[in-house]
Amino acid sequence: MPKESPIKDFIAGGFGGVCCVVAGHPLDTIKVRLQTMPRIKPGEVPLFTGTFDCAKKTVTKEGFKGLYKGMAAPVTGVAPIFAICFFGYGVGRRLQQKTPEQELSYFQIFKAGMLAGVFTTVIMAPGERIKCLLQIQHAAHEKKYAGPVDCAKQLYKEGGMRSIYRGSAATLLRDVPASGMYFMSYEWMQHLLTPAGHDRSELSIMRTLFAGGMAGIFNWMVAIPPDVLKSRLQTAPHGKYPNGIRDVTRELLREDGILALYRGVTPVMLRAFPANAACFVGYEIAMKFLNWAAPNL
Repeated sequence: MPKESPIKDFIAGGFGGVCCVVAGHPLDTIKVRLQTMPRIKPGEVPLFTGTFDCAKKTVTKEGFKGLYKGMAAPVTGVAPIFAICFFGYGVGRRLQQKTPEQELSYFQIFKAGMLAGVFTTVIMAPGERIKCLLQIQHAAHEKKYAGPVDCAKQLYKEGGMRSIYRGSAATLLRDVPASGMYFMSYEWMQHLLTPAGHDRSELSIMRTLFAGGMAGIFNWMVAIPPDVLKSRLQTAPHGKYPNGIRDVTRELLREDGILALYRGVTPVMLRAFPANAACFVGYEIAMKFLNWAAPNL
């Protein structure tokens, strides 16, 4: 039997992450634009009336490539991010196991997933900041940033590494509990879908797709409120929120109410299933290949 390996977790996780971004980025762009659109005054028409209106206006004005704005940043960073995420999850599992064969409880799996969220924040936060800033550039004449590298340079000139890492606490607040839910729900769905007397390694691609997609849904049920706060903080003008996420939360609740914490939930949920189904299928395929090609790695 091929042994469990942090190196395999790292490589397979990176491949799964690339699959996730390619499948889900268009709806992520719509989500960010809905979360960060200007607050309307009485009598004004909102920039977007909803998910499909945002998609239609984006494609009409910018073409289909407008839905892929900012993808270079997550694609560049996604392999190491997901690689570190699955690596962190593997470390979290092994820290709680007395023997490599020991089955973990769902709560232990949740804790291992939370550790994965901590691992990824260091490189996730700046990538998220750059991605969000590029995604809210709606038209060519409004462009401030020429691309991810130009965006990073301008942020550094604006406020150094502190500016690039703005929103790190919000990213941590989002990713730690959400990652715990992500991995726990995937393991739970895999268990439910495995027929009695069979091993989970025998699951079909379709069942793995469903388990991965549902894990994405459960993940975002936890992550969407802190994600709204993170997006607003990371795209705000320099100096607008001196106290960080606390100021964002107070302003959002005061002006728009608690439902504003779920702004963008439709594209999030539409994206969550296919993107995370692709992620876990990519991970499982890569892991099977690695187990075949290098069983003792």
